[in-house]
Amino acid sequence: MSSIFAAGGIVMWPLLAFSIIAIALIIERSIFWVRLNRRQRKVMQDILRTYRQAPMDVYPKLRQNLNLPIARIFLEALEIEGASPKQFHLALASAMQAELPHLRRFSTVFATIISVSPLLGLLGTILGLIDSFDAIQLGDIGANAGAVTGGISEALVSTAAGLVVAIGTLLFANLFRGLYKRQLALIQEYGGQLEILYETHYERRNQLKEGAFAT
Repeated sequence: MSSIFAAGGIVMWPLLAFSIIAIALIIERSIFWVRLNRRQRKVMQDILRTYRQAPMDVYPKLRQNLNLPIARIFLEALEIEGASPKQFHLALASAMQAELPHLRRFSTVFATIISVSPLLGLLGTILGLIDSFDAIQLGDIGANAGAVTGGISEALVSTAAGLVVAIGTLLFANLFRGLYKRQLALIQEYGGQLEILYETHYERRNQLKEGAFAT
């Protein structure tokens, strides 16, 4: 492995740094999504059921699950007292937009690694070919065969390394992008259900207030 790394030339160092960063971020994002998907649906169904039966009892449950993005969204919207259904919808949408960057975390880093790694591999290819051509001397090709093949080896190894880093990162980045879209759909689904329940409770409160004033 060390000989292959050395054969790749100077561009192997930034590619090594990119691969370490990518592996660390992939592990972090994998743990995040596994923990999120393991308990989110069950918790949110319990929260919606609680809000349907006793709206005031939902606040402690939301605060107990603040590690879930959707719980933070619901709590931020519900804490606006006396909001109309339209205002509640705007508050819910604003809270969701504020939470999205946390779900897309490190997506820019993944995109940078995917884009730059093949270019670094191409740079290594060019540098390796330059070394090969520099080693070629007319009439003395046999004596410089080792230097020529070394330059070609550098060109091929760096290209392969850049593609491996980019392809591996791309696979996981697409996986996390799919999980993000799924999470966004779930937030919209549960958010719509919460809006319906909020509007029902809002109209019920207004009817009770009107009945109290009438008496």
